[in-house]
Amino acid sequence: MLSALKNCSSENLIFLSAKNGRNINLLKDKLGELYTKISNVQVNKPLVRDLIPQNSTVILVIPIDEAAPKDRLILPQQMVLRELLEYGAIPLCCTPGTLQTTLNSLKNPTALVITDSQAFEEVSNILPESVPLTSFSILMARYKGSLELLLKGITALDSIKDGDTILISEGCTHHRQCGDIGSVKIPAWIKSYCKTEPVFDFSSGNSFPEDLSKYSLIVHCGGCMLNQNEMQSRVRHAAENNIPITNYGMLIAKIKGILERSLKPLNK
Repeated sequence: MLSALKNCSSENLIFLSAKNGRNINLLKDKLGELYTKISNVQVNKPLVRDLIPQNSTVILVIPIDEAAPKDRLILPQQMVLRELLEYGAIPLCCTPGTLQTTLNSLKNPTALVITDSQAFEEVSNILPESVPLTSFSILMARYKGSLELLLKGITALDSIKDGDTILISEGCTHHRQCGDIGSVKIPAWIKSYCKTEPVFDFSSGNSFPEDLSKYSLIVHCGGCMLNQNEMQSRVRHAAENNIPITNYGMLIAKIKGILERSLKPLNK
């Protein structure tokens, strides 16, 4: 211990006492400075602003159904909306049912449409092919730095067999509704697409499994409640164990046949 201290510069040494409170506030300040340095890259990283011109119109399609949280928007929707406002874009929010009316009201074409993944098919059918389309979940994958590995993992969906085990994982914990996307809709969509009967495991919050060996595929939420390091750690853990991993948005886009279209706005 003493030899290690000798190698430390004085500016990196803080002597403190929990008993009398000596230098506790100084320690907090130093930790705050360190966190700011680490998080600056993430704070300054664009979520959507680099994909559109300033002063352009962006439509956010937000379903309001039994699975939507009461009286609020979910975090990815809030994050996208806030960044668009700060950037000087003109965000318009609508539901899938009012999307056509919203499009008809525009004098100029929208630069981008961002939808909740659950409404991918409905929204895609309404939008002309010339209108760029992506999802909050896909934007979050890019923002968290996991897009390439999650895109690579989606290819495993085409080889799912009867009895294969698929992990559906969410970074948050919430009360599951009758039409819950993770526990109800995604398993049903996978079975319908694959024409097989896989087995499903579920995890939420901090309970991401250490042993992934039994899984043929991991389908993760957008990870909005996980920081970048935690989300990348989960994706990296799967990759190191040769377990394919993807996310909700990419899985739904592939199943609905619009994966290529949903990724096109990101290829700028």
